[in-house]
Amino acid sequence: MKFKNLKIYALATIIALGTSSCLDDLDQTPLDPDATTELDVFANEQEAKGALSKLYAALALTGQQGPAGNPDIGGIDEGTSQFTRMHYTHQVLTTDEAVVGWGDPGLPDFHAMSWGANNDFTTGLWFRLAQEVSFTNAFINNASQLESEEASNYIAEARFLRAYAYSVLLDIYGSVPIVTEISSDLPMQSSRVDVFNHVEAELLDLVDNLKEPGTNEYGRVDKVAAWALLSRLYLNAEVYTGTARYTDAAEYAEMAINSTYQINMNDANNNGTAYDELFLADNDTNGAQNEFIFPLRFDGLESRTYGGPAFLIHGATGGDMDPASLGINGGWDGLRTTKALVEKFQASAFDSEGAPTAWSDRRAMFYTDGHSYEINTIPNAFTDGYAVIKFSNLTSNGNPGKDVEFPDTDLALIRLAEVHLNYAEAVLRGGGGDTGTAVNLINQLRTRAYGDNSGNINASNLTLDFILDERARELYWEGFRRTDLIRYGRFTTGNYLWPFKGNIPTGTAVPSYRRLFPIPIDAMEANSNYIQNPGY
Repeated sequence: MKFKNLKIYALATIIALGTSSCLDDLDQTPLDPDATTELDVFANEQEAKGALSKLYAALALTGQQGPAGNPDIGGIDEGTSQFTRMHYTHQVLTTDEAVVGWGDPGLPDFHAMSWGANNDFTTGLWFRLAQEVSFTNAFINNASQLESEEASNYIAEARFLRAYAYSVLLDIYGSVPIVTEISSDLPMQSSRVDVFNHVEAELLDLVDNLKEPGTNEYGRVDKVAAWALLSRLYLNAEVYTGTARYTDAAEYAEMAINSTYQINMNDANNNGTAYDELFLADNDTNGAQNEFIFPLRFDGLESRTYGGPAFLIHGATGGDMDPASLGINGGWDGLRTTKALVEKFQASAFDSEGAPTAWSDRRAMFYTDGHSYEINTIPNAFTDGYAVIKFSNLTSNGNPGKDVEFPDTDLALIRLAEVHLNYAEAVLRGGGGDTGTAVNLINQLRTRAYGDNSGNINASNLTLDFILDERARELYWEGFRRTDLIRYGRFTTGNYLWPFKGNIPTGTAVPSYRRLFPIPIDAMEANSNYIQNPGY
């Protein structure tokens, strides 16, 4: 479902997480420029489907016209405020997977792990997720008047999107208010355990309410999305609640794995691996779509944003790199990776100084020409650290997408490869299941990565440390690393260091409270019911 000609309905003046829409710093203005009323939008199922598309679009786009000029959220650069861009800032820039050379106020704090409650990016993510909850609440309330099976399907999808938003709030902020109805009352803050229980209950109920696997149109979720998100939720349950749920993680991962979705093995551009097809401009048609359980759709003409794939492709391009080789018209000289990620891949060639330059594992998609392996300072020159060329605006046949500034590349928020890794880890952590099955699932990913079985493993290789590294190799820059390192006890501690962790060149431990982000000051001031996370 592409996001085009959306009809956007008016919402309550108090957004879902209890932060006033009249705040100066981050003012919510989700009103239709054509003043379409709720009565118009919900007149019939077809009109309601247009409103449903806004719920998906709110995670992909940033406002009413795109790429800028009429934002949903004020007080922050509109392109910066896009969901996947801010999620990347919190989940990737805080880890060994990336650094950024830009010096925007508050941005270097993420790699330094020194952010505060007044950080614009952390505030922006809170409001973006609050907006999604608000949009879904309003949709569910209004769509309930349409008594039909299709309208019920729409409501189930809206509930999933709300549950997904809450799963991110749970992971990033911990204790947040649970709001499922439009109200002008300031909500109370719920404990992290209660938020976990709420998301779990919603997803379990949606298993019976979402469409059957493979029966919805591409870009819209079915019940496999609920199974997959449950496997992710249960894998992290011990962090969120103090109680391990690895048996449940394995069970729901297996349900998703045995569904209609498949690991993409279609090497459409005949380069020896099907992995890169997942991140190309035609990944909605080249075979990758069969692996995408919950994708966000982007189109260079119809859904423009400076977040999403534009951020990942332009932001990671600079120096003497040729932008045309990635299907774009220029680079932003920003994002690179650290040697800690590069070292996860076994090198097959080195330069004269011993730095790796080639890898048999073709998931190692790094640009090394003119780049140093070491990072000397942050913020820094673009050539400090290897560039990442994982995401591209080229199609499988080598042509650029529809527009060279705004890519067509869809981004998967949930894809089947993650679920394979969830299953294997849950088995190793005592969740039951079958070790042989886990090895086979991992080898499917590695066969794709190597183009043959030369990288395959056996049961003796399957350890928790291996899985953590394999998750990095398979999922880097897709928004998992912070959560993974926390689950393994390596995010804030000194038992795993990477360059400039804690703003020290060789890395250092940081206080454990950094495992959660603070409730933004703007939200605290708007709602006296909130209690700040410890340490902030």
